[in-house]
Amino acid sequence: MNRMRLVVNNATRRLGAMFPGFFPDAKHDHYKDFGYPAALTFSQLYGMYSRNGIAQAGVNKTVLKTWQDNPFLLEEERDGSEVGEADETTLEKQIRQRFDDLRLWQKLAEADSMSMVGAYAGVILRFADSKRLDQPVDRVTGGLNGLVEIIPAWEGQLTVSQWDTDETSDGYGHPKMYQFNEAAVDDKQQPRNFIVHPDRVVIWSKNGTVHGKSILEAGFNDLLTMEKVSGAGGEGFWKNAKSAPVLEVDPEAKLTEMARMMGVPVEELVDKMNDQVEDWQKGFDKLLMVQGMEAKTLGITLPSPEHFFAIALQAFAASINMPVKILVGMQTGERASKEDADEWALTNMSRRTNYVIPNIRALVQRLVRVGILPERDWFVDWTDLTESSMSEKIDRASKMAETNQKMGTGVIVFTDEEIRAVVGYEPLSDAEKFANEPTDDETRDALGTKPKDTVE
Repeated sequence: MNRMRLVVNNATRRLGAMFPGFFPDAKHDHYKDFGYPAALTFSQLYGMYSRNGIAQAGVNKTVLKTWQDNPFLLEEERDGSEVGEADETTLEKQIRQRFDDLRLWQKLAEADSMSMVGAYAGVILRFADSKRLDQPVDRVTGGLNGLVEIIPAWEGQLTVSQWDTDETSDGYGHPKMYQFNEAAVDDKQQPRNFIVHPDRVVIWSKNGTVHGKSILEAGFNDLLTMEKVSGAGGEGFWKNAKSAPVLEVDPEAKLTEMARMMGVPVEELVDKMNDQVEDWQKGFDKLLMVQGMEAKTLGITLPSPEHFFAIALQAFAASINMPVKILVGMQTGERASKEDADEWALTNMSRRTNYVIPNIRALVQRLVRVGILPERDWFVDWTDLTESSMSEKIDRASKMAETNQKMGTGVIVFTDEEIRAVVGYEPLSDAEKFANEPTDDETRDALGTKPKDTVE
């Protein structure tokens, strides 16, 4: 009995391999069945980002929203939801100007986008310390001018060349040296290629290590599906518009005569006809010359690819926590709803707090350690992405004022200070409140009660 069950199970597995889907007990490799890669490499992820518009929009729109404006590096946390240039200290102003010269925030935003495509990105720091890049950093003189350049690097450009395998070392299990090869991703005329010490590298990823994960990984299969649907749809419509003809040979046709007219032997007649049909397919204005044959085309009914594309699009949007209408923009005249916009702002505020700001702090700590920045309780201040626009604030203040009017005389629901706070204004001082009120002398003049000057 057991032997018979074993034989039946083996037969079922073999049949399941031959006819996938017909036997429920058979194991399936859906990745293989659907043409998805079993494991993803950086080259595949980078290729998808470079050539797929949806993938690029998912990364770029996230970075553009996260870095909607540049943060401020403050010597300490201060009150107020926003700190502007007018409130800067002397050191903060010097830092802002130096960072502007280095385009530091733009370079960090670029590294941020690189880290979303790969498992991580690198921020290579070039210091004016007269040392090779493969040497450790002690102290850098010159203050802010000691930082010379910021080099964002893709995962494929910056790889670990040596690991720390000493169990007694503080850096056990961490990179001991990196290899930077600029041409590995961006092939320039004079690409840079050098060994770089970890003191000169800040890894930009969710956990600050090279063991991160690409944002495109979860939705990679959906991106492939969209490529298949759009590619098959485009090719299908083209083939349908200019399909290969089906040639029917007339029983009365003389193949020898046809070959003679075409100037080829009879045995090469088929190849000559193939060449003629291929030349005809290359353009809509070509003429197909046949003798003793009738050319017909096969009509193909293509299903609309929109529904199949939309399923994969929604799945990819869900994988990167982005509303579909924000991912693809306006479709059929529809804009992203207020709820979508608010949710998207919250998502990027969370990303700032848990992903971007910790990486900025790691960079600041490195600059403090090598002497570029002095030791302070450094604080990264950034505007609130969820803050209402000025038009929304004014609309809210107007509704508050209308509520006061509807309540009648003597009943105040919202004070003037509360209404001003809604639009971000400070309360008025007493002098400002009564600036337009007449003085006592002006009041007496208006009433004609001002005492006249007397002459003795």
